[in-house]
Amino acid sequence: MLCRKPRLCLAPAAFCFDHVMRGFCRKATCCVSGSSVQLYDNPYKRGGVFDGVGSILTCAVVNSPASPSRILVMKYFSHDEAADFLSVVTSKHLAVDVIGRKLGGTVVSCSNEWFAEASNLLEPRAPTRDATKFVYAGAWYDGWETRRHNEEEYDWVILKMGVAAARIVGCEVDTAFFNGNHAPEISVDALYSESDDEILETDDRWEEVIPKKECGPSQRHFMLRDTATEGSYTHVKLKMYPDGGIARFRLYGRVTPPASLTASSDPIDLASVCNGGVTLCVSDQHFGSADNILLPGRGHDMSDGWETTRSRAPGHVDWAIVQLGRRSSRITSIIVDTAHFRGNFPQFITVHGIDSTSPTPPAHDDPKWFTLVDKSKTGPDAEHIYEIKDFNVNATHVKLTMIPDGGLKRIRVFGN
Repeated sequence: MLCRKPRLCLAPAAFCFDHVMRGFCRKATCCVSGSSVQLYDNPYKRGGVFDGVGSILTCAVVNSPASPSRILVMKYFSHDEAADFLSVVTSKHLAVDVIGRKLGGTVVSCSNEWFAEASNLLEPRAPTRDATKFVYAGAWYDGWETRRHNEEEYDWVILKMGVAAARIVGCEVDTAFFNGNHAPEISVDALYSESDDEILETDDRWEEVIPKKECGPSQRHFMLRDTATEGSYTHVKLKMYPDGGIARFRLYGRVTPPASLTASSDPIDLASVCNGGVTLCVSDQHFGSADNILLPGRGHDMSDGWETTRSRAPGHVDWAIVQLGRRSSRITSIIVDTAHFRGNFPQFITVHGIDSTSPTPPAHDDPKWFTLVDKSKTGPDAEHIYEIKDFNVNATHVKLTMIPDGGLKRIRVFGN
């Protein structure tokens, strides 16, 4: 079970470290002058290694006098370790990547993109490298890279979120394949604006939300605030000091639904990520992330859906638990979409609801789950619509179950 529950155990220490982790991990460093640093091993490891990975994750909590906001810095490479960062982001902060291209995040402007375009920062796929490929500007890089010798303090790119607004929790900066030309340091500012036309790099509304942090070559850097920002923002400015390259940028925030939706008495899609829905727990997501089932639209192929491994055990089921954007007093209809899943859709599905105020996700086998959609057969590449009649029961979460396994594209939970 990949349940995203933060279970961090801090062993106090006060030092700067340069730690090389085993297995797939790259070099992890943290050198902040005058800072207090707490070092700990990841509590998810079993027997000293990660299951199927073979690497010990070491993290640091840095409290710098120059940057009073405590930032959790985790630098590592493997998928399992990145999942641990996301577990904190999702379960504790109910945050998602609000800048991603799948949600409609866009580049507004940038200071320079001579070697590689800033729009690459938002690509959902992992960075790649072809050392034999050259273009007019020089060697080809899958990311954002500016020219050398920047005479200003930093290069910058302004990005618009794909959601109405969000309270920022943290970010990921990936310098994959940028080695010798990576951004040495970064910081992130944010502001709220209803128009792109008003956004200038020199706008006095910019507020720092992620203080300046060191970046290393060809590695992933995770930065997490203690709490979400008090205010909501629509745009961010990623700054790299003084210049260089970054492969990918992910910005995690707690979605602020549009005011028009929160005030409406009409049924809305309470599961949509745009309305604050978050996938908390999932049994399996081998081929496709369960986060995708809350995205807008019907996607473009199987890659932006949820797909599990083939099951072999009798009685097997796969499931995903979603926290709704707000508590519903009445769910009116549910749509389960198998778009693009033509030979691998589930044989059957069920949908259950629960009313929970616990800060931890409800267990998948909690007896309090009640049925919203009985066991129903599904078909390929189609929207399956289920009307929920005369069912006035509070619900904060839904559990979508695939029997026995397979893939699907979206779930919509309409209610008020």
